[in-house]
Amino acid sequence: MSTIAGYLLDLDGTVYRVDRLIAGADRAIALLRARGRRLTFLSNKPLASRQDYADRLTRLGVPAREEEVINSSYVMARYLARIAPQAPVYAIGEPPLITELREAGLVISEDYEQIEYVVVAFDRTFNYQKLNIACQAIRRGAHFVATNPDRTCPVEEGEIPDAAGMIGAVEGVTGKRVELIVGKPSHIMIETAMAQLALPAASVAIVGDRLKTTSPWARAPT
Repeated sequence: MSTIAGYLLDLDGTVYRVDRLIAGADRAIALLRARGRRLTFLSNKPLASRQDYADRLTRLGVPAREEEVINSSYVMARYLARIAPQAPVYAIGEPPLITELREAGLVISEDYEQIEYVVVAFDRTFNYQKLNIACQAIRRGAHFVATNPDRTCPVEEGEIPDAAGMIGAVEGVTGKRVELIVGKPSHIMIETAMAQLALPAASVAIVGDRLKTTSPWARAPT
């Protein structure tokens, strides 16, 4: 471990579970910081802003800054802003994702004829209207991308459905597979996080609770 200069730390299920710190996480992170290690916190959840995640960590006893946090909505917004600046997009997602997309210069639209990208995310307000808009846009040629591949999300009571449920619904009604998922284990998220750490890959460790969404070499669920 003496060769590791930086850590990518998953949040949900690794540092905390909902609003409860996992035992010893604060002490371990404080020790890494005291030893001069660089840290970036990762989350596939698109349900809050990066500042929200930093505030939660700080409240739980792990002081953190916004720039130390990367989540799937941030990665998606940066990716689309780079490959399709100012493109009209439709998001199956909650307000923090939509805000992130808007702040990246993308145009949020419900016009089937104009939408270029349908972004599907973990959405606890998912309904038939959202599914129909996505279906009509994709049938008219819009690209179909998603924030994260997780089937479930850990909560205090166990697990609840995650973005895979929304992705599966859109795949089911369109007959098309999602083209790209930017969250872990996608290389896009890992590259974004590595750029934040500014360290060579050989000196960085990834810490998480699920191999399928922690390793950039693991296959996403199908």
